[in-house]
Amino acid sequence: MPIYTDNRIVLTLDAGGTNFIFSAARSGEEIVDPIRIPAHGETLQDVLNSIISGFEQVREKLQDAPVAISFAFPGPADYPNGIIGDLKNLPTFRGGVALGPMLEYHFGIPTFINNDGDLFVYGEAIAGLLPAINKELEAAGNPKRYRNLFGITLGTGFGGGLVVDGKLFLGDNSAGAEIWALRSKLHPLAYAEEGVAIRAVRRVYAQKAGIPFDEAPEPKDICSIAKGEAAGNQSAAIEAWHQLAENAGDALANAVTLTDALVVVGGGLAGASDLILPALVAEMNSPLCNIKGEPLCRTELTAFNLEDVTQKAAFLKGQAKSIPIPGTSLTISYDPLQRTGVGISKLGTSRAVSIGAYAFALHKLDN
Repeated sequence: MPIYTDNRIVLTLDAGGTNFIFSAARSGEEIVDPIRIPAHGETLQDVLNSIISGFEQVREKLQDAPVAISFAFPGPADYPNGIIGDLKNLPTFRGGVALGPMLEYHFGIPTFINNDGDLFVYGEAIAGLLPAINKELEAAGNPKRYRNLFGITLGTGFGGGLVVDGKLFLGDNSAGAEIWALRSKLHPLAYAEEGVAIRAVRRVYAQKAGIPFDEAPEPKDICSIAKGEAAGNQSAAIEAWHQLAENAGDALANAVTLTDALVVVGGGLAGASDLILPALVAEMNSPLCNIKGEPLCRTELTAFNLEDVTQKAAFLKGQAKSIPIPGTSLTISYDPLQRTGVGISKLGTSRAVSIGAYAFALHKLDN
């Protein structure tokens, strides 16, 4: 999708639990200084008025008219119809709020709302990890190309998204690729998110260090402690990141079993990727057993850490060879290595979401 040569303008919104940040994009780039407005209000109408006001302020800065509004907003939601359900972080949203139709009526332009995990992976599929890996495969002389991308975001929660052959997969209930709701490996009665989020890193550190949760450092500091760059309980810090990686790797093994896709990782905790990815990929490759207790491959795919130089080289090379076509003198190339790769966002999470929102709007307008 040639988004970088498209001159159409799309209004955007980064909807966090604390602030709404409004902007506008053209040719895949932000073209105005963002406008920040507090997200909370005493009533639903207060919040809706803030959203309208933010977009109006951005529109006033533009010399040309926008063609659409496109942004990520928390769920649960009926995203295709722009209806937001009951939100935890924004308690005034209750009973179904027709946010998209309201904005379309007020501004007179199409409005598209999605989940941030969906837009993150869409941006990475268009302009991030997916095209970058395919370009490297081409440069390595390998004919293999990837068309599918599963994305996860590690932060306050455990978000997910899936692009299949260039198209964003939403599901029939706007609930596709919700990896957070899988079962946690280390806490089988809990959601995967309980072991793959900021609170999980702090909780495990506190448990292993023998301190109350409220006294646990923030993940950035736990990362520094694990690397020996800051004072603290290093073994507790290392274990906190290892448990997150094990939980996330187990969930991703289930995800790629169903999707057969590359994996891109984003979110605030991705900054600790050197502590996460080795154990995460090892977990994806760890065996399960049959009923007799005999170990078998976890999935049909071998997972590679694309941030590790040696593993990436093996991923790009593959095991291609020529085999004969029976009954002829001809040969055909065959690569028996079924594989996936796990890499860090090439764009950065916020930029990937922004590009995803912009591209999604243009795609919907054109189709």
